[in-house]
Amino acid sequence: MESCGRLMWKKMQTDCLHHSNEKGMETNMENTLKLFRAAAVAPRVHIGNVAKNCQEIRRVYDSLAGQADIVVTPELSLTGYTCADLFNNRNLLDMARRGLCDLVMHTKNCGANSAVLVVGVPLEKEGELFNCAALIHNGRLIAVVPKTYLPNYGEFYEKRWFCAGERDAETLGIACGAETITTTFGNNILLEIGTDEKVCVGVEICEDAWAPVSPGRLLATSGAEIIVNLSASNELIGKAQYRKNMLGAASAGCICGYVYVSAGQYESTSDLVFSGHALMYENGKLLGEGKPFSDTVLIKDFNLTKIRHDRIANKTFSDCKNSFSQRCYQRIACDKPLMEKKELLAKLSITPFVPAKNRRERCLEIFQMQVTALARRIAATRSKCVVVGVSGGLDSTLALLVSAQAVRNLGLAQTAVTGITMPGFGTTDRTRNNSVELMKYLGCTMREISIAESVRRHFQDIGHDENVHDVTYENCQARERTQILMDVANKEGGFVIGTGDLSELALGWCTYNGDHMSMYAVNTSIPKTLVRTLVDEVGHFMDENGFGGMRKVIEDIIDTPVSPELLPPNADGTIAQKTEETVGSYILHDFFLYYTLRYGMAPEEIFAMCQEAVRRSSAYKFSDEEIKKWLNVFYTRFFRQQFKRNCMPDGVKVGSVSVSPRGDLRLPAEIEPEEFTE
Repeated sequence: MESCGRLMWKKMQTDCLHHSNEKGMETNMENTLKLFRAAAVAPRVHIGNVAKNCQEIRRVYDSLAGQADIVVTPELSLTGYTCADLFNNRNLLDMARRGLCDLVMHTKNCGANSAVLVVGVPLEKEGELFNCAALIHNGRLIAVVPKTYLPNYGEFYEKRWFCAGERDAETLGIACGAETITTTFGNNILLEIGTDEKVCVGVEICEDAWAPVSPGRLLATSGAEIIVNLSASNELIGKAQYRKNMLGAASAGCICGYVYVSAGQYESTSDLVFSGHALMYENGKLLGEGKPFSDTVLIKDFNLTKIRHDRIANKTFSDCKNSFSQRCYQRIACDKPLMEKKELLAKLSITPFVPAKNRRERCLEIFQMQVTALARRIAATRSKCVVVGVSGGLDSTLALLVSAQAVRNLGLAQTAVTGITMPGFGTTDRTRNNSVELMKYLGCTMREISIAESVRRHFQDIGHDENVHDVTYENCQARERTQILMDVANKEGGFVIGTGDLSELALGWCTYNGDHMSMYAVNTSIPKTLVRTLVDEVGHFMDENGFGGMRKVIEDIIDTPVSPELLPPNADGTIAQKTEETVGSYILHDFFLYYTLRYGMAPEEIFAMCQEAVRRSSAYKFSDEEIKKWLNVFYTRFFRQQFKRNCMPDGVKVGSVSVSPRGDLRLPAEIEPEEFTE
């Protein structure tokens, strides 16, 4: 009997493999990715004219039919935020109540699949007036949340009209003609939207987010995965950026999705101006922004898997959950099925490790971390030199660049880097020449030690036929090179720099006690796709800063196929053994690795995400069959090669993903991969 997990993965493969990379393709993601889609919009407001505001809200809400799970409008969107003393007028309050009833009735005709509507409205309760958010769906006023903190400083005078404070959930009756609608009123409410898959939503209003201990933080630690904020934050010089910083930090600290929308530019401009600024964050990352004064409708997807993964992984969040909030929060169900999403409204790159913005700056930041870490190790060991095996490939090039900069920062001679090229049975003239040229430009101590004869003698010792090009043939060469590096390091009073990268460690694409081993591994948390970018950007930087002339050789190294060069070259002297023909594209494997380790996604989620990322990519195209094939290879190799990672050398962590057994990844070496593969 097969497990539920494996059956689900197989069903997903069957369901999704209709997808193709031809025009007109569709990605069947609705039952795979756990998404929640929100829309933030600031409808045109008519100050004090509730009937027209209802009309504007209905128009916007209807225009978004089938496009969102929740539609959020600004603070007091039903009346306008800038009504001032008009909030004391009985006519306005009665119109606001009737307008709310009108919106409730309007949604009744929209059906159970329609979005939850969140509007701002002033409401009375027992002789007090409250600035509220009303949650409406399918003819039901689900709940009313009053604002907790009222600004009464500077340009704000909300305590002139409204009451505030913590209000535990209680019953509120609203007269709608001859009928009275009964709902829940309070700011300790959590809304659970969904049927099979549910998402927990909390509401706060404007100033609440600016409070030292915000209601949003209490809601998040009590279970809210998405916080929505109805706001009327006026614009001042620099305030938009301050707002972004504050809300981004709130989303990061609360490990939640955050939906923010502020009053628009049709509010009164007697003394202030409002812009309709809209923002959405996910775990501190900006998903999208409706720029100030742009009248943008912002619609984005929140990935619930990411939010839930980070909350489980972050035990500080759990500790706060258990001690931070002493209030009892009431959960209210909204049986609205989460909408089917045939496309992902979020940024998605097929190369998630590679910086999309500020590439040079980010690459140099990573390089500086590598250099600093290595310099510290050189100083701590009081070594006279470092020894690098230089193959002419990307990994050893990056390790050599790091080493050259590290000794430079320490004030040592460039000759303190000993680069050794070790031609063997598969070495081509191209890679050998690039190795030599690079070392010349960097001013390294250069050595060339052929491994051919020593490996042949070893073949004789162990009884291996040199014409049999199997794993023994390959690994004997790798281990001979490591022996040479280790022994030269001992002889010169230095230590060996490991060149292997994160992708190779994840796949186990390294020879145990061969290139797998070193005294310090500078690339250990750099995935292959990022290595290429780093070599390019760092090469430019170093070429411009004291190591001039090496740009051409760097460019040729970048263009060289990835290969261990352990098998004899082609007849024309070109590389015969290409790594990606054996283990698969590093573009795919790095994508799988990122979403497996960073967010703990299941195979079916990664498969669907990869389909969408490929669809969006102009540079890389893979069929569904290729994605499925290499995803199976990834899981098989990833789990079965854990024994190599369990004894990997020290190396610096530079990003959010690492496989060090002393840091991020602790796994038994006996995991069976079948539950993750076809």
